Amino acid sequence: MRPCRILSLASVSTLALATALYAQDSNPTPDTSSDTVVLNPITLVADGQENVEATGGVVVSEEDIEAMQPADVSELFQRDSAVTVSGGAGPSKRIHVFGMEQSNLAVTVDGVPQGVTSWHHTGSNVIDPAFLKSVELEAGAAAADAGFGAAAGALRYETVGAKDLLTDGRNQGGRVALSYGDNGRGFSGSLAGYGVYEGFDWFAMIHGADGDNYESGGGLEMDGTDPATRGALLKLGYEFDTHRVELAYEYNKDDADRVIKMNMDLYGPGIDREVYPLKVTRNTLSLKYTTTAPTDSWDPEAMIYVSRDEYWRPNYITGDLIDPVNGSDFPNGDMDLEANSVGGVMKNTFTLGQGSITAGVDWRHDDYRVNNYGDHSATRTREFNIDTTQIGAFVQGRFEFENGIDLSTGMRLDHHRYTDWNNEEYSDSGASVNATVSYEFADGYEVFAGASRTWLGYDLGEYGLLHARNDAFATDPDFEAAKATNVKLGLNANQGNWTGNLTFFDTRLDGLGEYDTEAGYLTNADEYRSKGFTLQGNYSWGTGRVGASFTKAKVTQNGDEVLPGGGTVMPIGNMASIFVDQEIPQYNLKVGGTVEWADKLSNELMEAAGFSEHSSYTVLNLYGEWRPENYENIAVHLNIDNVFDREYYERSSYVQRVRGSRQIDPLYAPGRTVTLGVKMDF
Repeated sequence: MRPCRILSLASVSTLALATALYAQDSNPTPDTSSDTVVLNPITLVADGQENVEATGGVVVSEEDIEAMQPADVSELFQRDSAVTVSGGAGPSKRIHVFGMEQSNLAVTVDGVPQGVTSWHHTGSNVIDPAFLKSVELEAGAAAADAGFGAAAGALRYETVGAKDLLTDGRNQGGRVALSYGDNGRGFSGSLAGYGVYEGFDWFAMIHGADGDNYESGGGLEMDGTDPATRGALLKLGYEFDTHRVELAYEYNKDDADRVIKMNMDLYGPGIDREVYPLKVTRNTLSLKYTTTAPTDSWDPEAMIYVSRDEYWRPNYITGDLIDPVNGSDFPNGDMDLEANSVGGVMKNTFTLGQGSITAGVDWRHDDYRVNNYGDHSATRTREFNIDTTQIGAFVQGRFEFENGIDLSTGMRLDHHRYTDWNNEEYSDSGASVNATVSYEFADGYEVFAGASRTWLGYDLGEYGLLHARNDAFATDPDFEAAKATNVKLGLNANQGNWTGNLTFFDTRLDGLGEYDTEAGYLTNADEYRSKGFTLQGNYSWGTGRVGASFTKAKVTQNGDEVLPGGGTVMPIGNMASIFVDQEIPQYNLKVGGTVEWADKLSNELMEAAGFSEHSSYTVLNLYGEWRPENYENIAVHLNIDNVFDREYYERSSYVQRVRGSRQIDPLYAPGRTVTLGVKMDF
């Protein structure tokens, strides 16, 4: 985007914010005595917040989670074609939105930012759906208060708390859940206790799962895929006068024997397919302040947090592995990655006659440590240590006007400093701007358009790739801050019991971090781009609902279609999903299902690089929930995933077949899996 376009976006933001403030002062009370026809509320902005679904985003509601009872993030997003998740064991699951990996989004859990991808063979972080209340995905042009580095949008996870589970005026309670599944699913259990007393409230929950390797629909056992999660969530809140403080601690761990590269399957002489101990952990501690009596001018939120992500694979024997394709050493070995973060945010929301303005500051400091491993270089005898620091200021306005126009617009100013493993320091500052406007041209129908230019600072890419670099590897002296550009436009419809949305999107990521082994530098990658459209629709009839979505995305780098290499971006082609939920009140029963579909994916570049065609697949998942009469505090769940035992792999999984003795096969998804569970509130 040219500088003049950036100035134009900034001018729109500034003008809109200034106009709203002026209108607040000059006309605080609208004239309701006129004959002006006031249109029905439209969907882009409601109650001072964006409706993320209205602009092509995704919402996984509390109702969705209760229905699906997801065991992992693959099942969590199965109803949304815009999101793909790689297969295999829990730590291998990487989330892609429109083909863009989640490190390119501002990802938060209860407002706490999550770390970047450590290594492309694993996920960005460990998220246990057992603790989740809801998920929101703001795709494309994200708001300024979504956080730093929202290149392709924002992904917000919200966990459950005491006040979410207490019912019927009770001041304490608990929940126990237990399930068992075949095909390696094994046992999963959780226990929670929560309550309120005078100004105090508390919530404590533990969860764990143990199982075996699963088999694909074709009967192939996938090594190193046994469930092995452990997690804990603790929240302590206290309210006094008009103030509330909450201390929260979250712990997630996956500890099991895994294959070395969890997003692929290797065959051939000299290729190690054994499993080795791997532990992936995350610890987060946060302290948040809010007010219980917000006013138009005082609705603050302040938070400080610390977190640690660890990836530890000990005792891996390198041996004399030789790559049969090019005859070079096949360097592997012990792997030890660690990322420590500390940060915070302070913001306040001002309510105006036409909407609201949120303004604040945020900051974050990250330390990364990469322990060398393997026999890649005899001179490598040290650790790689990296640190980054970001501080920013932001303002975001959200306005609803009586003429049918809604507007969300804002800007950020950020400063970023990066110090690499050779103590070379890079620092720069940049501005980010965004604006999304909609117009309701008829009752329940609106058009919208949005754009953003986001300054990302120095993108480190997958910092774990330093594990196989020698002492000569350095940061490019001309390394620059990355940037992102988003454009989207579409149509929304809302007619009571049915809604629909069509969104065209175009996302460009320019200058992301890339580990160029030939040049010997961490340098800036060529531009990545995802362009296409997504279509959503829902219909409800009181006791049930049906929904569908279709996404078409073309993902390129420097104009060429990207290859399915498991990295920053992935080709996804055409994908769709359909779901149905139905209540049967006379039997205290809920039933439903989801159909996931992906078109075949192939092109000349894939064939030339030795990649096989991604076959089309259609997968059916069913569920049922029964609450015994007179025991509505008990719920029995039955889930049947991949009902027809289809052999398939998710679109964001890596697949390649290379002629010769070395072969890379896809990491297939589980075959038919039946899970029976019971949950009791007490």
